[in-house]
Amino acid sequence: MQIGLHGTGYAAKDFDWCRDQGFEVVQAEACWNQSLVPLMARIRERMGDGPVYITFDIDGIDPAFAPGTGTPEIAGLTVPQALEIIRGSHGLNIVGCDLVEVAPPYDPFGTTALLGANLASELLCVLPGVEYRASPR
Repeated sequence: MQIGLHGTGYAAKDFDWCRDQGFEVVQAEACWNQSLVPLMARIRERMGDGPVYITFDIDGIDPAFAPGTGTPEIAGLTVPQALEIIRGSHGLNIVGCDLVEVAPPYDPFGTTALLGANLASELLCVLPGVEYRASPR
């Protein structure tokens, strides 16, 4: 099973193509004003022990937080939601991961690069075999 979280700028035909390939598509609008912890629990349940490759596109995050990308889309995810996705991936059989679409020339203040580096670090922390300590609540 494959699951894709997509921003608001995709055409309906792109979603149909993804669904035809076996993806479950979750649009950004479905994530507004709520925690993504329940979504990630559902993903962990559905993925089971199967191999998972995570590719995280920085352009899925609202450009208010990550302006340095070639395809900024308004109304994207917030930084806390990005962390919920990554941290919610703990326990999956992650076989690899990447973080893409950071374009430093479009962000002279370096906000996007800083966020990208932190999210990449978070991805490394949820890899299998890494000792993981969740944040205290």
